[in-house]
Amino acid sequence: MLDIGFHQGISLHSHTPQDELRLVAVASPQDEAYSLETLWHVCLHLQRLGYPVVVLDGTARESDATPGLKDLLAHDPWSVGAGLGGQGDTSTLAVLPAALGLQALARHPRQPAQPLQVLQPLFRRYAMVVLHAPVATLASPLMAGTLTAPLLIMAPGKAGVVNSYRQLKHLALHAGLAGMVACVTHSDTPGQRQLADDSLRSLRLCASQHLGQQIRTSSIQAGSPQDLQRLALQLLENACTISAPGAASALPSHFTADIPAHIVQSH
Repeated sequence: MLDIGFHQGISLHSHTPQDELRLVAVASPQDEAYSLETLWHVCLHLQRLGYPVVVLDGTARESDATPGLKDLLAHDPWSVGAGLGGQGDTSTLAVLPAALGLQALARHPRQPAQPLQVLQPLFRRYAMVVLHAPVATLASPLMAGTLTAPLLIMAPGKAGVVNSYRQLKHLALHAGLAGMVACVTHSDTPGQRQLADDSLRSLRLCASQHLGQQIRTSSIQAGSPQDLQRLALQLLENACTISAPGAASALPSHFTADIPAHIVQSH
């Protein structure tokens, strides 16, 4: 009763509260297959925790056969009124091609202070947007105004350390962002655990000495539900929020009411 700004008749004035949308970023490494399986499992854990997720896949281009973010940004009114395709179903994951749409937002942001703010009215029925894209995309003006640390998924060993350091350096130099790193092993042998720990120790040392960053790292066993849930909780803790843009820039309600099911891929 003491809330300021809202009252029982506020809907008559076409004013409704806007929930903030959580955003996390996951960098796509050269070995796509290695990281994608981990990403899908982590997202499914987030959904089981009660956070419906939509993945914007910046490694996949939109097309006539597979429309995605580019088409949503263009206000292309596909089948308005269609269902959300898996909304509330924790066994499936909504994934949209987004390479062209993200490029367009980076080059010509509709909200210059925070380009990704335009996503809020599009995906407000979800709790979280996972932006999966190459480091070059994440280090573009696209991430301006966000306070999230992109997740890097690393393979244990020297090559994994070198690749992850290059990604951290790119984020630091071009976007002023620090990343968080998960080293994923596919067996739980003492040798693999030691290799993962040594790899993360080397990466933390390089980031501290050469980038001046104290990065957050974790060792994840791919077949361990406990480890994957722990990583999901870390992402949730690290997520930033996207507020609704001004009323003038918000998309029409008939367009944002539902996301057509035929553009949503299940994984």
